[in-house]
Amino acid sequence: MAKNTQDSYHLPLQETIVHNNKTVRAIELVNLSLLVSVLVYRLVYFKDQDQYLPWLLAFLCESWFTFNWALSICIKWNQYTTKTYPDRLLKRVSESEFPAVDIFVTTADPVLEPSIITMNTVLSLLAVDYPANKLALYLSDDGCSPLTLYSLVETTKFAKLWIPFCKKYSVQVRAPFRYFNSKSTPLKDDSLEFQQEWNKMKKEYGELYKKIDLAAQRPFICDRNSDFAVFDGVHRSDHPTIVKVVSENKEGTSSDLPHVTYISREKSPKHQHHYKAGAMNVLARVSGVMTNAPLMLNVDCDMYANNP
Repeated sequence: MAKNTQDSYHLPLQETIVHNNKTVRAIELVNLSLLVSVLVYRLVYFKDQDQYLPWLLAFLCESWFTFNWALSICIKWNQYTTKTYPDRLLKRVSESEFPAVDIFVTTADPVLEPSIITMNTVLSLLAVDYPANKLALYLSDDGCSPLTLYSLVETTKFAKLWIPFCKKYSVQVRAPFRYFNSKSTPLKDDSLEFQQEWNKMKKEYGELYKKIDLAAQRPFICDRNSDFAVFDGVHRSDHPTIVKVVSENKEGTSSDLPHVTYISREKSPKHQHHYKAGAMNVLARVSGVMTNAPLMLNVDCDMYANNP
């Protein structure tokens, strides 16, 4: 038993599998030799041409094509696949030894980048198989939209149901819109408990979708006595910094919801804001003050994470 434990400790966390592509290499070399032969032919018979300009243009075009072909061969010459084994990580270290990770999600416009898509990205990241007390998610809103903050608040409420569901039933696709689209109904062979929870979860996600969609269709009223009072009278290109802690893992438990923070950086027409680079700079500064994790992960608002 001790020997098996020791062997499992030394198992690699990742493996590089090299593909046998000798046939592909041979074909690529034949094609390259033919292209080089054409270039040699152009050079040898260049002086014999009465109209050298078309001949020169053909030579230049073929040279550029050959150069691109050579670059493509370099890329495809060594083909391999990297396979990871995240399940072996717990055999080496305990969860308490995992490094903390600050996750950055950036969005700029709730119209061009619909909030429901951004929130699916947030949900998939919050539901990853990683201790919640080691994660912190920061959402950067360059559009300074109260709709984005409202969507994030409602999403964290749904996340308290979605995350336990994903971990209990080992859901692979952890973005709800993708999960429910790929699986319209639970299978008949699934347990009755799973079918009931699946239907409940789909209903809850439908309610979240309706709330965000309804809020997007009408003007957002910023009540001065609410958390959205800071948006009253602000313009997306001229406003002070807004930082809102939406969810805080106060107990520091691995089963709770990770830290979730909304950030809209200061903007002024008098100063260049440097687009996404400026947003990333502010995210790094704010996270450095609040959680200061040794690792940072940047994710676009239209991406989502799967359970490997």
